[in-house]
Amino acid sequence: MDRILISDLQLRCILGVDADERREKQDVIVNLAIGADLGPAARSDRFADAVDYRALKKRIVALVETSQFHLVEALAEAIAGLCLEHPAVRHVRVRVDKPTALRFARSVGVEITRERAAP
Repeated sequence: MDRILISDLQLRCILGVDADERREKQDVIVNLAIGADLGPAARSDRFADAVDYRALKKRIVALVETSQFHLVEALAEAIAGLCLEHPAVRHVRVRVDKPTALRFARSVGVEITRERAAP
């Protein structure tokens, strides 16, 4: 399966379980590997045959920056679900890192993989 890769999308959102984490938006970094058949667009060289990853990115930004999840896992799941709404997307790997989560660690993150349910 072909993949569209979106790397190091730097966003801000309310994320965490402690009161101090929920006062102000924090940085998160999102990485995506979106599985889709890119052959039709590659053969035709027509935008109409492609997955519009710019539009998908805009939807992800809107979701994340207005979200208020407690868990990084829940944020990653929401992003995966949004990606799978696109009819051409067959599976997605989502990694969400929270750079300020642990003292002495550059980042803490989760990575999930989700597939479109069989018809």
